[in-house]
Amino acid sequence: MARGKVAATAFAKATAVKKSAKAMKPSGVAWLGDIPEGWEVDLIGSFYSQRSEKVSDRDYPPLSVTMKGVLPQLATVAKTDDGDNRKLVKKGDFAINSRSDRRGSCGISEYDGSVSLINTILMPRGGMEPRYYNWLFHTDVFADEFYKWGHGIVDDLWTTRWSEMKRIQIVRPPLPEQRAIADYLDEKCGAIDAAIAETKKGIEEYKAWKKSLIFEAVTGKRRFNAEKRGEEAEKMKPSGIPWIGEIPEGWRVMRLKHLIGILPGYAFKSEDFNFSNGIRLLRGINVGVDSLRWDECVYWDRVISEDLDRYQIQAGDLIVGLDRPWIEEGTRVCFAKKEDLPCLLVQRVCRIRTLGEMDLRIINYWLSSEAFERALACDTTGVSVPHISPYQIMEFRITLPSLPEQRAIADYLDKKCAAIDAMVVEKEALIADLEAYKKSLIYETVTGKREVA
Repeated sequence: MARGKVAATAFAKATAVKKSAKAMKPSGVAWLGDIPEGWEVDLIGSFYSQRSEKVSDRDYPPLSVTMKGVLPQLATVAKTDDGDNRKLVKKGDFAINSRSDRRGSCGISEYDGSVSLINTILMPRGGMEPRYYNWLFHTDVFADEFYKWGHGIVDDLWTTRWSEMKRIQIVRPPLPEQRAIADYLDEKCGAIDAAIAETKKGIEEYKAWKKSLIFEAVTGKRRFNAEKRGEEAEKMKPSGIPWIGEIPEGWRVMRLKHLIGILPGYAFKSEDFNFSNGIRLLRGINVGVDSLRWDECVYWDRVISEDLDRYQIQAGDLIVGLDRPWIEEGTRVCFAKKEDLPCLLVQRVCRIRTLGEMDLRIINYWLSSEAFERALACDTTGVSVPHISPYQIMEFRITLPSLPEQRAIADYLDKKCAAIDAMVVEKEALIADLEAYKKSLIYETVTGKREVA
């Protein structure tokens, strides 16, 4: 069965649950809503006590409290030199990050270790099922309630201490039901997670296929004219570039500086930005993969002088983001469209136009290729914000066929890549559906609104 069908089948099975037939009653707690008759409401402090012992990460291995639970400390986590000032965590403890910017980071620890002081460590008192409350604490509505009890000096960075957390009201089902709900959610959410993982794997395979397709096309290893029946494939010759290998005879190897002109953006001053009206300024944050994005905009509300006129973007210009040039989705390169205009080019972004007669789509596909990333990745500069320069782009070597074949290749890739992108979008939509359903399933089950089979 195809991977998409597997995920879709898992989604159908996961959603095949029914609403609770139990008599319901008001809980008296807004975020809980109605709960079944026989369930009670109690304070978190009735279920847990705080563990506040401070230890060193030399004695207890460092752990990270993440949205996926408590894990061995991540290599990418921000570390401090104060390794002697951490909190003890024991296997079976529940850890939750107290800060609102770490929303949803919590879980039951499977390890003995140490965590940052910003985490609250709780020991279950007994007479309850910790797995049930682990699911309850992972709901969005609990996260909202948890941080509502906190305090802070800015709206988006609040801290909720144990003295506040222990007074939050939560539900107390009978112990057998807690265990049944935990078992049910372990099974159902495990199936949903497996379907999501399978779908993500499919997306990665599609993206790898797209990269391979682009590389084979722009280097002549996937032929177009020679695909006609009865026509012999063109002979190949060494390109002289190890990571490209052989190319068709008649193709040339050229540096981009002989084919394109690059214009880096103008160094506007931040105090010149306007946040409400004027001409949009095209910054690095606006350069996406395959398209410009304008969810965050600043504007220039003054007259465009002769000095600035050359920085006006035209439809069909190829735009490259120079800071963080590669992200998870691909290379930050795209064409400007009519709907993107008018806009002015800002520093750390560059505009590309051809110097002569050639298909600029070929340049776009080369800059979108894994070969470009691989060739320039080792030469990126900057630690916190890796970046490349227009000079590096200009010195990049590509293989180039005749203009008619450039067009044939670009037409072929336009069609094939659009089809692959559509399949990726479909799979991403399935993941969004699965994740949304999982959240609904957890909330409705832990509050008794769904029947547990």
